[in-house]
Amino acid sequence: MLVTLKTLLTDAKKQQRAVGAFNAPNLETIRAAIEAAEELQSPVILQHAEGHDSLIPLAEIGPIMLDYAKRATVPVAVHLDHGASFDACLQAIRLGFTSIMYDASSKAYQDNLKETKEIVKIAHSVGVSVEAELGHIFTSALGGGEGRAVDPEEVYDDVEAIYTDPEIAKEFVLETEVDCLAIAFGTVHGVYLKEPKLDLPRIKKIRDATALPLVMHGGSGVSEADYRTAIANGICKINYYTYGNQAGGRAVADYIRQVSTDDQLFFEDVVTSGTAGIKADLKAAMAIFKNTI
Repeated sequence: MLVTLKTLLTDAKKQQRAVGAFNAPNLETIRAAIEAAEELQSPVILQHAEGHDSLIPLAEIGPIMLDYAKRATVPVAVHLDHGASFDACLQAIRLGFTSIMYDASSKAYQDNLKETKEIVKIAHSVGVSVEAELGHIFTSALGGGEGRAVDPEEVYDDVEAIYTDPEIAKEFVLETEVDCLAIAFGTVHGVYLKEPKLDLPRIKKIRDATALPLVMHGGSGVSEADYRTAIANGICKINYYTYGNQAGGRAVADYIRQVSTDDQLFFEDVVTSGTAGIKADLKAAMAIFKNTI
């Protein structure tokens, strides 16, 4: 069933769990995410990142995401991830997405504040939830996942200045009236090139300052213990893409190695094996995010 992001995250916050948010730039990932969610009886968020338009346009994948969400037996929010333009946000709203992320985090604070406030007014007028980002979440050189530019590795060691400040977050939330906030506390988009440096206590400070459901970007590659602490401290939405994508790739590679001749290799079997690999990985992540095992 199709629901708003605000509905999912309000429930998650009350129950001290997180909802997995999975970028799905193909039919196989959509199927994997919905099947995993239904088997676990867990809500789920299907996302399309604006940066994935190079893989498949929003206009093409969006209606498929919405169709699967409406027919699912569990609550599903359909979300625009890292919308960097008003045009992309408005396109998602017109398609029927139940939430959008307007990402102006790379801009000056006052510009982020002003532009986010404007898009919130538009989205809320038609019942669409809004996520914003405050601070900067780095992108690694391997699998940025959302089409973002790679951050220089030498900058990664000096992240304190770009972590989300709790007091600034409080002001931002009060001014913009966003429904959830993506925060910077040391996670990285893509594959971790070094051990994550997560400032987990900062999450709780931001939660207490804003009283909002908080969002973890760069959720792939985080340890189970850190996931659980982050959720306990206020993370209610976890963006997860890169490692699920890799799991599908490994499953395909394993399947091809098992086929003895080209005559026995069929594309439909390759696709099926990749979908199964993604599904298994997403299901394992969802089980942790539910915070019940």
